Amino acid sequence: MLDEIATRLPKLSAAEARVGELVLSRPESVQSAPVAEIARLAGVSQPTVIRFCRSLGASGLSDFKLKLARSSASGVPYVHAAVRADDAPADIAAKVFDNTMSALTHCRSQIDPAALEAAVARLAEARRIEFYGMGNSGIIAADAQHKFFRFGMATVAYADPHIQTMAASVLTPDDVLVAISNSGRSLEILDAVRVARDSGAGVIALTRHASPLAELADVALTIDVPEDADSVSPMLSRLMHLVLIDILAVGVALRRGPGVIDLLEKTKRNLSGRRLRERKSES
Repeated sequence: MLDEIATRLPKLSAAEARVGELVLSRPESVQSAPVAEIARLAGVSQPTVIRFCRSLGASGLSDFKLKLARSSASGVPYVHAAVRADDAPADIAAKVFDNTMSALTHCRSQIDPAALEAAVARLAEARRIEFYGMGNSGIIAADAQHKFFRFGMATVAYADPHIQTMAASVLTPDDVLVAISNSGRSLEILDAVRVARDSGAGVIALTRHASPLAELADVALTIDVPEDADSVSPMLSRLMHLVLIDILAVGVALRRGPGVIDLLEKTKRNLSGRRLRERKSES
């Protein structure tokens, strides 16, 4: 229910949106408050509260509260209370942790096992893997390249749109492009993906469901994370995509066999001399 409210919030009237914001920030209070109190807290009329409930598919306030209670009982609310200007650091920490854990649980249920299996299989057999992303997604692409090159695979990450297009032009059918975009509507990423497809390369997308990027990709790993880009909330989509990259990396490492473990151990040995030794505590 909270997820549904967050998704529909931009489409509601200004008055109904105030009720929605109240529910998102104080779901427990709304569940126990009468209609007059909810209207007062949201600064709207009582009929507006009822209209809001019906906009969410409930027959009235009682039905809405029942659905809200069932939703809350299933676990930590996915959309946590918004951070307020007067929040203490401890309150901010609690909200950020709760929000992130709820998003992880929510997104875990969205992953398509068949798509995940197909993505791991393509990556494990690829001659070369290229990761493309813009902005925050560019950081995720760099993190992915950092993980995969240690497997002895030819990998690269590009965040510059001109380089992305040029690099996509020389990909081959033996190569795989991993395109990362939360919106799935970045024109630069979409252009690079089209060029890669024309070159015959496979395309794996980390994006949201039914986005243009998801439709272009051969394999789409989709997650839908409702978040307000204008707020000071954490970038949940970024965290979810980092987890997806970790899942793919572990899957590919296991698929490629013991040789990958040997390479990782070799890298670890070569780095061991570049760290200060821990001091032994005195008894």
